[in-house]
Amino acid sequence: MKRRYFGTDGIRGTVGKTPITPDFVLRLGYAAGIVLAANAPASGRPTVLIGKDTRVSGYMLEAALEAGFAAAGVDTMLAGPMPTAAVAYLTRALRLNAGVVISASHNPYQDNGIKFFSADGNKLADRIEADIERQLDEPMQCVASEELGKARRLDDAAGRYIEFCKSTFPNEYDLRGLKLVIDCAHGAAYHIAPHVFHELGAEVIAIGNQPNGFNINDGYGATAPDNLVRAVQAHRADLGIALDGDADRLQVVDGNGRLFNGDELLYVLAKDRLRQGEVSGVVGTVMTNMAIELALQSLGVQFVRAKVGDRYVLEQLRTRGWLLGAESSGHILCLDKHTTGDGIISALQVLAALKRAQQPLARLLDGVDLFPQHMINVRVPAGYDWQANASLQSECSQIERELAGAGRILIRASGTEPVLRVMVEAHQADIATQCAERLANTVQSEVSG
Repeated sequence: MKRRYFGTDGIRGTVGKTPITPDFVLRLGYAAGIVLAANAPASGRPTVLIGKDTRVSGYMLEAALEAGFAAAGVDTMLAGPMPTAAVAYLTRALRLNAGVVISASHNPYQDNGIKFFSADGNKLADRIEADIERQLDEPMQCVASEELGKARRLDDAAGRYIEFCKSTFPNEYDLRGLKLVIDCAHGAAYHIAPHVFHELGAEVIAIGNQPNGFNINDGYGATAPDNLVRAVQAHRADLGIALDGDADRLQVVDGNGRLFNGDELLYVLAKDRLRQGEVSGVVGTVMTNMAIELALQSLGVQFVRAKVGDRYVLEQLRTRGWLLGAESSGHILCLDKHTTGDGIISALQVLAALKRAQQPLARLLDGVDLFPQHMINVRVPAGYDWQANASLQSECSQIERELAGAGRILIRASGTEPVLRVMVEAHQADIATQCAERLANTVQSEVSG
């Protein structure tokens, strides 16, 4: 069945435009409630946890979801502003039937989205999402009054999650003596992340922790780390930690103002795990820098690339029985700590690695120099089949021979616009630029000709 609403990370769009409208979300809550009730154990009323980030539209969408679930006879527990990974944890810990997050992650406040977690804290199976989409085609009804769902607030959701995050940090270590700047992106972790690091002993300077409904991800957080770099240097902090709007992404800044992305942090974590025992393998994406792949191979660690999207990284990890994966953007998966990507827990794993190594973060990456990457977006006709372009295939083969294993080509169609993304990695920036331009010109020549 072709998906109409669910993407790789739930349903997302601009508020006020289908599908992120109150009437659609009401029907979505009802459809999801009917499907979840059908898959729930026979005893007891199904219960769903709803969390959200700090967007002003969260109030409207939360109310619509709650009403839809109630009409389907499903109880709801409202957690308020809560990181995506917190909803996954609390759903599992409280033995609920499902969790729902109202968030558009790193997008601006004008967007919002809905994503679901199963009872075990994992993303919903494709089969369940397909069932929900089918149910959306059915007329919305309402159970009898005596069967309507009820809603209640979940007391101390933040406190429960803070304790869970702290439990993933080794008992033999603490963060005393460290000065940390924590950038919450004016998002869901604003009232959680600073407490986690403070309660483990760090001196914490919090920024991006004054949400007003409109400033999520605006100049702060993992997608806009310049303010974090400046704050780390101004406060002479040891490290800065940047999360995004729903706190599932992580970027780290050291005291010298150097920014470390998801690729580099993945390598640091893999190297740390290798010191403690065997690492069967690590999953990145097609965007993971080639230098990381070569560095992991030099450690004897197998590396596999997944499609872009933490959903696909997770699929590869589960298929192979591995524990560690990441995207360059900072989605890091440590499956021995949590079922989903979690910026706070990932940061704690990086800090634990630093404690064990007793070395600065940059030192742990000695000898790992990221390859320069050059990307060009080429406008193409809708549905353009770049793989059928014989001239492009010939030019790719020629460039691959020239790179001789010291670089790579990545060409992929955008999933949201008629654009072909042409990227080349090479040891030298000028080579990457020249090769990318050659490929882009080859595409443009066919499209314009």
